[in-house]
Parts: sequence; structure tokens; C-alpha cells
Amino acid sequence: MIGVSKPKIVVTRRWPRAAESALREDFDVVLNESDRPFTESELKKALESADAVLPTVTDRISRELIEGCEPRATILANYGVGHSHIDLEAARERGISVTNTPDVLSECTADLAMTMMLMLARRTSEGERQVRTGSWPGWCPTHLLGTRVSGKTLGIIGFGRIGQEVAKRAHYGFGMRIVVYNRSPIPKSALEACGAKSAPSIEALLTQSDFVSLHCPGGGANRYLIGAEELNHMKPSAYLINTARGEVIDENALVNALWFETIAGAGLDVYETEPQVSDRLRSCDNVILLPHLGSATQETRAAMGFRVIQNLKAFFAGARPQDLVA
Repeated sequence: MIGVSKPKIVVTRRWPRAAESALREDFDVVLNESDRPFTESELKKALESADAVLPTVTDRISRELIEGCEPRATILANYGVGHSHIDLEAARERGISVTNTPDVLSECTADLAMTMMLMLARRTSEGERQVRTGSWPGWCPTHLLGTRVSGKTLGIIGFGRIGQEVAKRAHYGFGMRIVVYNRSPIPKSALEACGAKSAPSIEALLTQSDFVSLHCPGGGANRYLIGAEELNHMKPSAYLINTARGEVIDENALVNALWFETIAGAGLDVYETEPQVSDRLRSCDNVILLPHLGSATQETRAAMGFRVIQNLKAFFAGARPQDLVA
């Protein structure tokens, strides 16, 4: 389809089998058989030896890496929607295009955010730990009392595709009042679709929310978007949920807020230095810690691969990929 000579593609992590098979139909594919994150030298070699590199969130493609090599690659087709691990400006300066995979993971990431919201409200992680360790004392009227989700106020920071999916689930499934904050203007139709109101600032959103769910991009101005000052604006009974990027939260400030009960609890699927998670954070009983499961369904991970393939086919056919970000 693309031509006699297939473009050489390096895939930095293993994909679902169906997506890998589809990739081989049109490209000369080099897989990472060990499925461990590439080192910087391995990323450099991939950039210099392949026509396209297909990175994931585990690959930090920095300015230093890009400027320190002679890239053969002309496109980074990212397997994932977030791209804060790639220096877009440096890629653009070297003539390297960057694409991502939006849309296909919005629903399952929204499902996970709702899962953590319910787990936090009903203290299910604490309960499971008691049962597994044999420390459950038996039923009693005051044991592990949680809080209702239905009818509460959900604050959503970042009202893109995923944030809107969360809002629909919360509003129509649990009758929640939705308050949102987004740096760019939000179409009226998007707000009306889930009965949402727009807050003038993050602080205004935090002060009125019983649950706060983060769905904004990482990197840049969003680093430590939620720090000590913002956590102090939250209700002592409120919960914070992050399925976006780890660097959006100042983890040290969050640990202090959890220890001193500035907020009631938190649910995290992403971390600033993942896969390392700080001992201080792991020592908190009022936090749910998940291993970056936002898009982890068979259907979604395969769909992400097929979306990458669509972008690659368009790019090597001389067309503009639908998901071009740089």
C-alpha cells in the first residue's frame, strides 16, 4: 500500500498482538522484545536508525536527546494521548512530526476516574486490606463509614474529551452537580451536555467541590498545578483524583495534606517519577494508588495501536496525519 520499500519502524514497547500484526502489514517493524523501557542510548539509536519511532509515556524524548543525535526518524507516532514526555519544540526544530492517539481512550479513562471516586467515597481499599490481612473485626454500625457520591459536587479541571466523559457519567449516573475549569473557552454545548457550570478559577472550583478530578495535560504551565495553596482551598471532606499526569500534583504537598487531613483522601493512577512511588505517599492510608491503568482495557490498547497506524499511513503517503500535535 505504501510502496515497495517499507518504512522502518521502531516500537519502544510491546502492543496488543492484533495491533502489532496490523503494523507489520505496511511497515518494516522492529519490536522491543524485552518490553522494558528504552534507555536514552537505545532511544538515540532508534531515532538514528528508523524512519519512525513509536514511543510511549515511558520514553522521555528530551531536547538534549534530539539535539544530541542525527535523526533519520521524521515522525514520532506516540502511543498515547499525553505527550509531555516529548519536547515538541525540539522535535519541530529538527523537522520531526509528532502525533498522538486521542478519542480512543477517553471512555475507559473516564471509567477509571469514576472507579476511584467510588472507591474513595466508600473506603473500599481500606476494607479490602482489612479482609486480606485478617484484621476485619466484623460488622458494626460505625465501621468504615464513607460518604455518598450521588448528589455531590464534582469539580473537573481540564474539560477536554476525557473530562467531558467523566462529567456525563457523574451527572447522569449519579446526579452530581458538575463544575469545570478549563484554560481555553468551553463551548456552551459541551457544558449543557452534562449540566455543567464553568468556574472562573481553579480556587473557585476547589472551594465548592466534594470531589476534584484532574484531566489536564502535563508539562509546562500545568506542572504542580495542584500544590499546597490549592489543596488548602479544598474542603476537609473532599477527595482529589488524578488520571492525567503525575507532575500536575506536587506530591510532597499532597502527602502533607493527606497526613494532616487537609483533604479526606486521594486517588492516583499517575505519579511524578513513575514507576517509583515515594515511601511517604505509599504510607498514607487515605490514598488509592493504581499502576497507570487509565487506558488499560484490551479494546482501548488495541484501538490506540490502530490509531497510530492511521497516522503513520497518512504521514508516509504525504498527507497530514489526523492527530498531528507538532
